[in-house]
Amino acid sequence: MKRAHLITALLAAICSFPLLAGPVDINSADAATLAKELNGVGISKATLIVEYRNSHGAFKTADDLAKVKGIGKATIEKNRENILLGSKKETVKKK
Repeated sequence: MKRAHLITALLAAICSFPLLAGPVDINSADAATLAKELNGVGISKATLIVEYRNSHGAFKTADDLAKVKGIGKATIEKNRENILLGSKKETVKKK
């Protein structure tokens, strides 16, 4: 019984780690930081974000991330509160 509780507690702890993403400036962060701080973004998608930014310039809104292959509206929405553009949060919500 104790073992089942321990396993349940460990699984709950492991599953909650992705929810601990923090604010990240999508215009200056490197791929490793983007992958760490954005839920649903691994290193390959983060690398694509950096490559897109380097080719096309700074993102003007969080929604501009949808221009990157593999980044959809759902990913943007679940990270919107943690997306920074420069030193400020993206505060304009999609209508």
